[in-house]
Amino acid sequence: MVKFGYTILYVNDVTKSISFYENAFGFTRKFVTPDNDYGELSTGETTISFASKELASSNLKDGFIESDLTNKPFALELGFITENVDEVLAKAKEAGAIILQEAKQKPWGQTVAYVRDIDGFLIEICTPMG
Repeated sequence: MVKFGYTILYVNDVTKSISFYENAFGFTRKFVTPDNDYGELSTGETTISFASKELASSNLKDGFIESDLTNKPFALELGFITENVDEVLAKAKEAGAIILQEAKQKPWGQTVAYVRDIDGFLIEICTPMG
């Protein structure tokens, strides 16, 4: 059996990015390496991890496309589920997130909003399905 364990975001400053997620969404820091080049957050069953772009470059000899607020977001998103989208959206904005779409109810009844984090990654804030 395969289990989805974590997503790693390649960022400029691991500690700063982790602090953003703690402040914006209330996640808890699991750990950060002594070199501050890798860290993890407790978010439920799946971990969000952060690696410095330098560490990522050492693992990927051909490089990678960096997330950057000056470019459009990648064609993927982190989805955070909450009963109160407006409250979480306001807290994320206060922590430095850029709002792309205010909370909107979808035809199937789910409320969804979109933000970008301080490194440019796309985040969906939504109510549970069903």
